[in-house]
Amino acid sequence: MKPPPKRLSDLKGGSPPAGVYAPPTPKVSRQKPGKVLSAAERAAFLAARPDLKKP
Repeated sequence: MKPPPKRLSDLKGGSPPAGVYAPPTPKVSRQKPGKVLSAAERAAFLAARPDLKKP
């Protein structure tokens, strides 16, 4: 005889539910702030990379 099918509610979970979900923490605050290039640095970078210039 075949055993009865298992339901998802019959399985034992790993951790109990927390109840209310906490809002997600922003990943942006954990990242380093981006470096803003000065006009001279930007010109030097674009001069070294001609493939990035706009047509």
